[in-house]
Amino acid sequence: MKKWAFVSDFDGTISKKDFYWIVIEKYFQGGQHLFRQWKAGEIRDIDFLTTVFKSINQNEEQIISDILQIPIDEYVPSFIRNVQKNGGDFFILSAGTDYYIHHVLNKFDVENVHVFSNQGFYHKNNIHLNIDEQHIHYSERYGIDKTKIIMQLQEEYEIVHFIGDSEPDSHPAEFSDLTFAKDSLQDLLREKGITFIPVNDFKEVEKYLIDKEIMM
Repeated sequence: MKKWAFVSDFDGTISKKDFYWIVIEKYFQGGQHLFRQWKAGEIRDIDFLTTVFKSINQNEEQIISDILQIPIDEYVPSFIRNVQKNGGDFFILSAGTDYYIHHVLNKFDVENVHVFSNQGFYHKNNIHLNIDEQHIHYSERYGIDKTKIIMQLQEEYEIVHFIGDSEPDSHPAEFSDLTFAKDSLQDLLREKGITFIPVNDFKEVEKYLIDKEIMM
């Protein structure tokens, strides 16, 4: 069994802004209404994202340019490398799509990070999602079931740490050995009675891990 896995959500956790907001603000005027419908529980997460990502209508060069403008926590590349130096494997677990995540990782020369996310691809001026309902990690609501992946990693690693920021992250948080929570996830976990470490950024995560002698 491997020793340590650190698993991070992407949108709102590694990034400072969800990619769907970048698309809505730049290309999709009806996205604000759709967002309210989604938050009201009238449509599924995966249907919201599918509609937003099919509303870009730009060539791939422009889409990639937009992706590379996603603001991220500036310390994340260093944090990932420090986890790896300390014998940990770093994973990204996202209910968005791997299409933009890989572009961001490449921008910052981050290597050896496994991405669990909905498969995305460029086709006819938009980003499309390839959702396989037969896949072991399939979720009807999110496209990908984060809880199943955390539980799978628990079988492979002695310790699994997790960080997230919003509702989809409240489910896998129940099954990690230690959860770091940003933003609205903190209140959600309090309501569920799930223990967590409140943080604002990855520097705070690293400080905690160093204080606990998990990292050097």
